[in-house]
Amino acid sequence: MTAAAARLSTGAVVRELFVSSRPVSWINTAYPFAAAYLLTTREIDATLVVGTLFFLIPYNLAMYGINDVFDYESDLRNPRKGGAHGAVLDRRLHRITLWAAGLSCLPFVAFLVLVGPPASWAVLAASLFFVVFYSAPPLRLKEVPFADSLTSSIHFFSPAVYGLVLAGAVWTWQLVAVLIAFALWGVASHAFGAVQDVAADREAGISSIATARGARWTVWFALACYAASGLVMLLTAWPGPLAALVAVPYAVTVWPYRGVTDETAASATRGWQRFLWLNQFAGFIVTLLLIWFWLLTA
Repeated sequence: MTAAAARLSTGAVVRELFVSSRPVSWINTAYPFAAAYLLTTREIDATLVVGTLFFLIPYNLAMYGINDVFDYESDLRNPRKGGAHGAVLDRRLHRITLWAAGLSCLPFVAFLVLVGPPASWAVLAASLFFVVFYSAPPLRLKEVPFADSLTSSIHFFSPAVYGLVLAGAVWTWQLVAVLIAFALWGVASHAFGAVQDVAADREAGISSIATARGARWTVWFALACYAASGLVMLLTAWPGPLAALVAVPYAVTVWPYRGVTDETAASATRGWQRFLWLNQFAGFIVTLLLIWFWLLTA
């Protein structure tokens, strides 16, 4: 712990790291890995447990903690920061957050590298590369319009890809279709999330898909990606096509903001807050479909 951070109580540091890791979103990365690995191996083993724990906490601390460090100036101007939307990290915690992110990931990554084939190393390395350089210089992909939404999506679908490769899955075009649909969902969600931050990002000199293309265009882009995600799921093996319905409530949530302007973009926060609960509902439906798929293919 640095001298500056040492002046804060241990409890305060842990609390800030906890908030920074976005605990409400932990399941969004752990679940894809666990589902992909378990559906492939059909067994619970140490690799499943370790991998799930990794994508549950350390992965999220790295992803969001690094983001909070390098987005500090924007977060200061953003009234929604604090709580479920992330921490406005005290400057004294920036260095310890980066250290905590790296050190918490290290033992999990070492184990996963030891138990996985070389192909899985490449996927894991790519996943962590985008976790770091989404926010960190010199690449800072979150400031490259369109690359920001794609990179954010990679954060969520790459754990599933990693789980499949680690477990030695047999690749089919239906499986690829599932991943493409998941990726489109991630692109849409990031794009809509960026709309609410147009004013704060512009004030801080931060570029994004929403600041580059405008709030209204970005909302329509998000709607198109959600629709495409649902349509792609129609190409998957049964009962996968039923998951196309999961895209509907997301589109319904975004639809009221189709006429938003850059000046009124902050109003999209109300829609984004519904996502925190909508993701839980979507996860429940997907879980039922996965159980059904498990039984059909047993």
